[in-house]
Amino acid sequence: MLKIIKSKKLGIKKIYPMTSFTDIRGKYLETFNKKVYKKFFKIDFLEDDFSLNKKNVLRGIHGDNKTWKLVCCVYGKCLAIIVNCDPKSKKFGKWESFLLSPKNFFQLLIPPKYGNSFLVLSKFAVYHYKQSKYYDGDKKQFTYNLFDPFFKIKLRNTNKLILSKRDKYATFVNQLKY
Repeated sequence: MLKIIKSKKLGIKKIYPMTSFTDIRGKYLETFNKKVYKKFFKIDFLEDDFSLNKKNVLRGIHGDNKTWKLVCCVYGKCLAIIVNCDPKSKKFGKWESFLLSPKNFFQLLIPPKYGNSFLVLSKFAVYHYKQSKYYDGDKKQFTYNLFDPFFKIKLRNTNKLILSKRDKYATFVNQLKY
């Protein structure tokens, strides 16, 4: 059986792998089994994506209104920051962070209308996304600025961060019209 733990602040599901085996060669993990996951979640995952990053890369708050994401860090170490981006929710703007690495290996199940962001803490990291919708380009997603005072997210050593133009110039909440 899968081990599933809900986070305290946002109720994000942390999923620990069902199969894990370690010996002198290393570690083996089963990260997804459709039959098993279907028993717990009524989600059809359609696409797998990997993000390969160097230290201090910060990927901004991205998401959309329809896609479920199952994310983990398969190599290195990342600080995942998950944000409720549903303006109709009482928890809009609330966020929670998780340290992801193969040492504590777990996945995060991120619902639609939640933003996914992460900061690479190790020299190199591989972040894995399993998605319920096909990626349709960044123009179909929302992007919020991680440094928006509305979110009150504090990061250390921000002068060393590596950001894309999309994330550097992303929208602030007070700029939006709902």
